[in-house]
Amino acid sequence: MNQSELYMMMTVTGREKMREFIRLYKDKGLDTHFLSLGHGTAQQRYMRLLALNETEKMVCLTIVTGRKWLEVKKAMSVRLRIEAPGVGVAYIVPLSAIGGKRELMFLTDGQGFEKGAEQALKGTEQELLVVIGKQGFSEQIMDAARKTGARGGTVIHARGTGQEKAEQFLGISLASEKDIILIVVPTEKKTDMMQQIIHDAGPGTPAAAIVFSLPVTDTAGMTLRPQTEELEESDLAPEEKS
Repeated sequence: MNQSELYMMMTVTGREKMREFIRLYKDKGLDTHFLSLGHGTAQQRYMRLLALNETEKMVCLTIVTGRKWLEVKKAMSVRLRIEAPGVGVAYIVPLSAIGGKRELMFLTDGQGFEKGAEQALKGTEQELLVVIGKQGFSEQIMDAARKTGARGGTVIHARGTGQEKAEQFLGISLASEKDIILIVVPTEKKTDMMQQIIHDAGPGTPAAAIVFSLPVTDTAGMTLRPQTEELEESDLAPEEKS
């Protein structure tokens, strides 16, 4: 792990316990988060074994540097005893890009991050765009993404924090209710799509969206050929050729 690179930190814990995580993050200088409700799937016997009292969960997304992750990870161990059964889990996923300089400053404020070259995992053919905008504007965001080849996306409802920083860096007042749109896109289309989303649905628009990307190391069930490309004869099953 590179301490100077950016990661998306994902925290999953019970709804009541999440308050303790958020307080810890705030004490460590992390004020901007995106929270969504979740539901655990473990069977009851495993829940009892792990001392988990509830299946209702919250998921928290936070942008961190590698250095900040190490600091927060240590604090979670000491202060929250995260290794104990039933407390929760946290993990990081590398980021490859954030759309817009102001948006980058907003998401990394106080972490001492200096922008370098974009990072991507070697051999990555797909990227996951994570677009966070005001609730109710997911179609405007998807319309922008479709202009550069997006076929569809998945919408998750969430609640945002860090509104004061949003006004400071982006010059806008963010509503707490959010739509998070997940779009998988070929790597070569990533930059154009991010720029189009920022242009059509970014902070200067009613959608007030920010966007960042994560490398996807593998996919299943996704057709990578363009939608307009005709099926070749070799692609057809024998009964379809006749």
